[in-house]
Amino acid sequence: MATSIRRLISHRNLQTFSSVSRVKFFGSPKNCLFSRLNQIVSRNFHLSAKYLRMTTASSNRLSWKITADKIEKSAEELITKNKAIYDTVGAVSANDASYENVVKPLLDLDREYAVERNNIDFVQHVYADKALRDSSVAADKKLSEFDVEMSMRKDVFDAMVAFEKKGTDGLSAEVKRYVERQIKLGKRNGLHLPTDKQDRIKAIKKRMSDLSIDFSKNLGEENTILEFTEEELVGLPEDFIKALDKTEDGKCKVSLKYPHYFPCMKKARNPETRRKLETAFNSRCVKENTEILEELVRLRHEKAQILDFPTHAAFVLDMRMAKTAEKVGSFLKDLGQKLKPLKDKDMELFLQYKKEDCDQYGYEFDNQINMWDYRYYMTVVEEKKYTVDQNKLKEYFPMKVVTEGLLNIYQELLSLEFVLIKDADVWHEDVTMYSVTDKESKDLLGYFYLDLFPREGKYGHAACFGLQPGCLYGDGTRMVSVAAMVANFTKPTADKPSLLSHDEVETYFHEFGHVMHQICAQTETAFFSGTHVERDFVEAPSQMLENWCWEREPLNRMSKHYENGSAIPEDILDKLIQSRKANAGVFNTRQILLGTFDQTIHTCAEADTAATLSRLTKELMGFSSTPGTNMAASFGHLAGGYDAQYYGYMWSEVFCMDMFASRFKKEGVMNVKTGADYRRCILQPGGSLDADVMLRNFLGRDPIQEPFLISKGLQTDSNL
Repeated sequence: MATSIRRLISHRNLQTFSSVSRVKFFGSPKNCLFSRLNQIVSRNFHLSAKYLRMTTASSNRLSWKITADKIEKSAEELITKNKAIYDTVGAVSANDASYENVVKPLLDLDREYAVERNNIDFVQHVYADKALRDSSVAADKKLSEFDVEMSMRKDVFDAMVAFEKKGTDGLSAEVKRYVERQIKLGKRNGLHLPTDKQDRIKAIKKRMSDLSIDFSKNLGEENTILEFTEEELVGLPEDFIKALDKTEDGKCKVSLKYPHYFPCMKKARNPETRRKLETAFNSRCVKENTEILEELVRLRHEKAQILDFPTHAAFVLDMRMAKTAEKVGSFLKDLGQKLKPLKDKDMELFLQYKKEDCDQYGYEFDNQINMWDYRYYMTVVEEKKYTVDQNKLKEYFPMKVVTEGLLNIYQELLSLEFVLIKDADVWHEDVTMYSVTDKESKDLLGYFYLDLFPREGKYGHAACFGLQPGCLYGDGTRMVSVAAMVANFTKPTADKPSLLSHDEVETYFHEFGHVMHQICAQTETAFFSGTHVERDFVEAPSQMLENWCWEREPLNRMSKHYENGSAIPEDILDKLIQSRKANAGVFNTRQILLGTFDQTIHTCAEADTAATLSRLTKELMGFSSTPGTNMAASFGHLAGGYDAQYYGYMWSEVFCMDMFASRFKKEGVMNVKTGADYRRCILQPGGSLDADVMLRNFLGRDPIQEPFLISKGLQTDSNL
């Protein structure tokens, strides 16, 4: 999601003493992006490297034959088992602290806990059975409370500090980094502070964990249905309307899920239809989640103050590439000023097209662009100015062809081989599973699942979930990585396959980029595996791969007319590629608005989120929020781990465009050598190196902003 709001990334970021990120990319921060720091423990589970390569059952340790009783029992066992490890480490005296009795048990614990915990947590996002989802949520809450308790173990923190004081000579660079990071996280949990302050931090973290789970659950269970006549849906394609469920009197049932909402907002000609939908969409969970978010803001600020940070934003950014709230504020303000001329031109064009529409179709012209207008007129601009007919274009992107093309492109570019696993253990009949091996060495790197269609109770956005970290076992053999891509693309009908919009193709590429980051990372520790990089860099690798959706050769490889197999006509392809800069001013200003809102509410003690969002929308976009709505109540990032970090989508896009323009565009978008460098320098290290180091390794220099500005249609002095 520097990509866009359509790629919400849902994750909570519990910064614990010894912790493992569970990544849930919601959108794309596209996040995601993304990641959520959790935790811990160890089981003696060692397999030979040969056996790991040969058997699916042993290398993929996740099981989807799950019952509510099993979830509850597994959660209890995890707590008992993990607490025993902490007790043992915490009992080590300062004189006796060593790698074997302090660091290694925690590394083992990180690895084992991640697999077992993710197996429990993932259920709430993808299972059709509501009882199982509820059991997963209940276990998640119980485990999250336990996580907070363990993150506040001063005895474990003291043991790690004692070990570091003895010296870390002989440790690998990554394990040294792990020790340093654990001590820093311990201090960020207040373990160096008096007991009363530690107790208050613990209480705050427990409360925030429960609130975050409730926020996500409320959104997941939201099931509003609006009813419209076919006349009220004029402008939408016939097959879309035909696929909608109908009431007894023939009205069309439209949900607020993405496969319904976004097509309607982009194509419904009737402004009253769009107004009703937008009002309902931005009123989702407005009462309960507004209260939750505003309590989270207060609690985050209080915790930051206890830890001697002026604001929550300052606390969060201390661990990010940007480092300070001031730097983020300057970045967003500067970019907003540079984009303002483009945004103003976009809005003038929107108003011109709106006047033409109202005159032609007899709607009242109010001489302004409203919140329910801007997506519609973004589509109008694409279709009129660039003559890109999105409905016609969809006919060339059937799901099967896009999937085959996407998988082939990733395999070629990153020198990988994917194999479909037949009769795989999965959680729903729609889900497929693939193995991933290195093309040259034939070593097994991991597995991924594709869960691409919507269903009741399923996670509502597009996301990558890291389920099993790729890292080393205690005996030096490797546990392979497992990830799942979860999306909500339109399902096929009896007479037509699933057809993707170009936006959805881009989303597919983005989220699968996160999957590849999870699987290609080759780290020693679970803590730094996969996408566990700085949060304001985590979107850059997958954003970079979105560029393939705008290049002629890759587009031809993943498209074919669903009826006759013909290629996209050259004139349509040319117009599509030219349209990339369409609406760049409005779209990116919208991203700046969301980042600015996030920073604003997290640089103060409390916030009226609806009023703040409305004010900033008017200032930056030039139009107002719809009265009575509060988009913040459904802004999953802010309760799911992206608090004070939404700027990261724009921040990381600067890097992604530099990587693409400076290497791939110059050397060839399907250049295997460049792809190998990208895999080696950007994907393989996981979070074991700082992001700025990885960028310099790939670019051969410090990153620059010019390619990003050029990609938006802005003039620079650069020769790029």
